[in-house]
Amino acid sequence: MAQLSNRLNRLAPSATLAMSQKSSEMKAQGIDVINMSVGEPDFNTPDHIKQAAKLAIDENYSRYSPVPGYSDLRQAIARKLERENQLHYTPNEILVSNGAKQSVCNTVMALINPGDEVIIPAPYWVSYPQMVKLAGGEPVIVNAGFEQDFKMTPEQLEAAITPKTRMLILCSPSNPTGSVYSKDELEGLAEVIKRHDDLFVLADEIYEHINYIGKHESIAQFPDMKERAIIVNGVSKAYAMTGWRIGYIAAPEWIVKGCNKLQGQYTSGPCSVSQRAAIEAYVASQACVEEMRQAFERRRNLIVELAKDIPGLEVNVPQGAFYLFPKCSSFYGKSDGERTINNATDLAMYLLEVGHVATVGGDAFGDPDCFRMSYATSDDNIREAMRRIKMVLAKLQ
Repeated sequence: MAQLSNRLNRLAPSATLAMSQKSSEMKAQGIDVINMSVGEPDFNTPDHIKQAAKLAIDENYSRYSPVPGYSDLRQAIARKLERENQLHYTPNEILVSNGAKQSVCNTVMALINPGDEVIIPAPYWVSYPQMVKLAGGEPVIVNAGFEQDFKMTPEQLEAAITPKTRMLILCSPSNPTGSVYSKDELEGLAEVIKRHDDLFVLADEIYEHINYIGKHESIAQFPDMKERAIIVNGVSKAYAMTGWRIGYIAAPEWIVKGCNKLQGQYTSGPCSVSQRAAIEAYVASQACVEEMRQAFERRRNLIVELAKDIPGLEVNVPQGAFYLFPKCSSFYGKSDGERTINNATDLAMYLLEVGHVATVGGDAFGDPDCFRMSYATSDDNIREAMRRIKMVLAKLQ
């Protein structure tokens, strides 16, 4: 009997996309569902960026682009890294891909051999362990729970390293928790990494600009870390350009060349028009980025205040991104008389089917005590969603 490859059978489907799809199906049936499951800014792409895309179409940017991306886009990214992060990269140390998701996967596929171990702090973005499995590697999950603000300590990192460890995947600001590593915290992790030969860190900084504590800090800034770090970033979150699919890595040139070789074989260069729009995003005024950041901060304050008012939820204050990851384990074993909540996935399904609010259970992110809500939606939606959640959770006894 014909069947799918073992490689594919090792993978789990994306829980976030599954919940988003289920909420869309309910909406299609006429049910008023508030979707807080998907991590996507609700803003439109700023007009000046859209204009650059229209101009690119008129100027016939309709042919294959170079595999690593247009050189003027890579130069614009290099200038951004210099200007905002005080990091010096040449265009040859930058590779543009079809979204930061491909950038992460390229890096893992380029550096990880079968049997290599990759340390992933939990909670984690759902795709990290799956990408490691795709490469034949072994995800090593380190639990960094609610009590430590979802951040891994240098001691935890050191304890997880073995002779097989090849990479650490670090996301700051974090999806799904919104936690942000401080400069001191990153320096502590960097010191551990430098003590181990051939250990790399993939620093996913896609939420860099959605930050409520001031300056973003990159682990690549410390002495001798640029050779060990692969920075992943892109235009999706900061510029509300999720569908344009432009991400990049900044890394040592030999890693960039490896990823370029890989990308050349299975997607080639990213969309030509999207790249021209991304250049405009990086070189034009950054006022739109700050405007959206302020809106996210206001929403963060609103959802934290409302969530803290719900009995049974434990809430930390996220310092970046646009997610709240409350602890909900006090509801496990409780029932509304018809259904019993045994875990976070049950809770998320209960909130969707009874409360008509789509969230994602923490099991998918490696933390079964919590669930994720995206507050990348209007203030009114946040208020109504939290009202519904409070109402249906009160039914659980």
